[in-house]
Amino acid sequence: MNFTEGEILFIDKPYGMSSFGALARVRTSISRRLGVKRIKIGHAGTLDPLATGVLILCTGRRTKDIETLQYHTKEYIATLQLGATTPSYDREHTVNFTYPSNHITRGLIEAVLPRFLGEIKQVPPEYSACKIGGQRAYKMMRKGKDVELKAKTLRIDEIELLSYDACSKQMSIRVVCGKGTYIRALARDIGEALGSGAFLTQLRRTRVGDVRVEDCLQLDDFDTWLQRQTIEEQSK
Repeated sequence: MNFTEGEILFIDKPYGMSSFGALARVRTSISRRLGVKRIKIGHAGTLDPLATGVLILCTGRRTKDIETLQYHTKEYIATLQLGATTPSYDREHTVNFTYPSNHITRGLIEAVLPRFLGEIKQVPPEYSACKIGGQRAYKMMRKGKDVELKAKTLRIDEIELLSYDACSKQMSIRVVCGKGTYIRALARDIGEALGSGAFLTQLRRTRVGDVRVEDCLQLDDFDTWLQRQTIEEQSK
């Protein structure tokens, strides 16, 4: 392998770690193996800390491919809790509002989900990396500042109900979508469309382009994998 000329790596990002944290760990391992201070590396598509799954890392000259890779179609498996919301639309924050949910049936969910197919408008979460006047929205929120984000046009190719538990009011969906889709915001919007509320309890990115999560390295196994690789002489 030649990490300076460039390699593309597929990592299964673990729960509770930021995408940058996973990147930094891989960069440290590669840099130590090469005996250099800092290898050039970037990631194609951020995953929230509470999400898991496919994270694509590009090293060296392959970092120029990041923009192209970000436009690849992505697939997610998401679990939603109905009847409540949180400020971040996931479990990073505690419940702030509860809503009626006894009226929700599997039939109602199956009738509502097709509304989100095709090109849709979506307002990103206030707790997100979107920038307002050069500042990250989530940083402004944590400082108590008002955040108002504009709706963006995005594409959802497939949305499928995988399961629904009428007792716990939890549902799981499979979503195939384009760049810029916030599944947390989709959960919020599905909750509203059902006449209730919703937030994410689990999220797993199962595919990016043709790369499936089964093709990915576990982060804890990366050092062992790296030691088995033949390293070519790195270009200057």
